[in-house]
Amino acid sequence: MTSPPPASPMAQQIRQRLAAALAPLELEVLDEGYKHAGHANAGKGHFHVRIVSAAFAGLPPLRRHRLVYAALDSLMDNGIHALSIDAQTPSDTNT
Repeated sequence: MTSPPPASPMAQQIRQRLAAALAPLELEVLDEGYKHAGHANAGKGHFHVRIVSAAFAGLPPLRRHRLVYAALDSLMDNGIHALSIDAQTPSDTNT
Protein backbone atom coordinates (compact mmCIF):
# COMPACT_ATOMS: atom_id res chain seq x y z
CA MET A 1 0.00 0.00 0.00
CA THR A 2 1.32 3.42 -0.96
CA SER A 3 1.32 6.15 1.66
CA PRO A 4 0.17 9.67 0.81
CA PRO A 5 2.77 12.25 -0.20
CA PRO A 6 3.26 15.52 1.69
CA ALA A 7 0.58 18.21 1.22
CA SER A 8 0.55 19.52 -2.33
CA PRO A 9 0.30 23.23 -3.15
CA MET A 10 -3.33 22.65 -4.23
CA ALA A 11 -4.14 20.96 -0.91
CA GLN A 12 -2.66 23.98 0.87
CA GLN A 13 -4.85 26.33 -1.21
CA ILE A 14 -7.92 24.26 -0.38
CA ARG A 15 -7.03 24.40 3.31
CA GLN A 16 -6.54 28.20 3.22
CA ARG A 17 -9.83 28.88 1.46
CA LEU A 18 -11.87 26.62 3.71
CA ALA A 19 -10.26 28.03 6.84
CA ALA A 20 -11.03 31.61 5.75
CA ALA A 21 -14.62 30.92 4.68
CA LEU A 22 -15.87 28.44 7.28
CA ALA A 23 -13.71 28.91 10.42
CA PRO A 24 -13.44 25.16 10.99
CA LEU A 25 -12.71 23.62 14.35
CA GLU A 26 -11.16 20.68 12.52
CA LEU A 27 -9.90 20.55 8.95
CA GLU A 28 -8.17 17.75 7.11
CA VAL A 29 -7.32 17.99 3.42
CA LEU A 30 -5.89 14.88 1.81
CA ASP A 31 -4.43 14.82 -1.70
CA GLU A 32 -5.51 11.38 -2.90
CA GLY A 33 -4.09 11.71 -6.39
CA TYR A 34 -1.60 8.95 -5.67
CA LYS A 35 -4.52 6.51 -5.42
CA HIS A 36 -5.60 7.36 -8.97
CA ALA A 37 -2.39 7.03 -10.95
CA GLY A 38 -3.29 6.11 -14.50
CA HIS A 39 -6.82 7.56 -14.23
CA ALA A 40 -8.15 10.82 -15.64
CA ASN A 41 -5.80 13.78 -15.06
CA ALA A 42 -2.91 11.36 -14.46
CA GLY A 43 -3.86 10.96 -10.80
CA LYS A 44 -3.86 14.69 -10.07
CA GLY A 45 -6.62 16.73 -8.50
CA HIS A 46 -8.29 14.07 -6.33
CA PHE A 47 -8.92 15.34 -2.80
CA HIS A 48 -10.76 14.38 0.36
CA VAL A 49 -11.85 17.05 2.84
CA ARG A 50 -12.97 16.40 6.39
CA ILE A 51 -14.25 19.60 7.98
CA VAL A 52 -16.01 20.35 11.26
CA SER A 53 -17.59 23.80 11.43
CA ALA A 54 -20.38 25.54 13.32
CA ALA A 55 -21.31 27.09 9.96
CA PHE A 56 -22.96 23.77 9.08
CA ALA A 57 -25.37 23.81 12.04
CA GLY A 58 -28.93 23.08 10.99
CA LEU A 59 -27.97 22.40 7.36
CA PRO A 60 -28.56 19.15 5.50
CA PRO A 61 -25.54 17.49 3.86
CA LEU A 62 -26.22 18.94 0.40
CA ARG A 63 -26.21 22.53 1.71
CA ARG A 64 -23.01 21.82 3.68
CA HIS A 65 -21.34 20.58 0.51
CA ARG A 66 -22.51 23.66 -1.37
CA LEU A 67 -20.81 25.87 1.23
CA VAL A 68 -17.57 23.96 0.70
CA TYR A 69 -17.87 24.27 -3.09
CA ALA A 70 -18.61 28.00 -2.79
CA ALA A 71 -15.50 28.50 -0.64
CA LEU A 72 -13.34 26.70 -3.21
CA ASP A 73 -14.95 28.57 -6.13
CA SER A 74 -12.46 28.79 -9.03
CA LEU A 75 -10.35 25.89 -7.72
CA MET A 76 -13.17 23.57 -8.78
CA ASP A 77 -12.36 24.37 -12.42
CA ASN A 78 -8.61 24.82 -11.99
CA GLY A 79 -6.93 22.02 -10.11
CA ILE A 80 -9.67 19.95 -8.48
CA HIS A 81 -10.81 17.01 -10.58
CA ALA A 82 -12.61 15.08 -7.83
CA LEU A 83 -13.56 16.07 -4.28
CA SER A 84 -15.05 13.94 -1.54
CA ILE A 85 -16.41 15.84 1.45
CA ASP A 86 -17.13 14.87 5.04
CA ALA A 87 -18.77 18.03 6.49
CA GLN A 88 -19.88 17.90 10.12
CA THR A 89 -20.98 20.21 12.90
CA PRO A 90 -19.26 20.13 16.30
CA SER A 91 -22.30 18.31 17.73
CA ASP A 92 -22.04 15.66 14.98
CA THR A 93 -18.59 14.73 16.23
CA ASN A 94 -19.72 14.42 19.87
CA THR A 95 -22.28 11.69 19.33
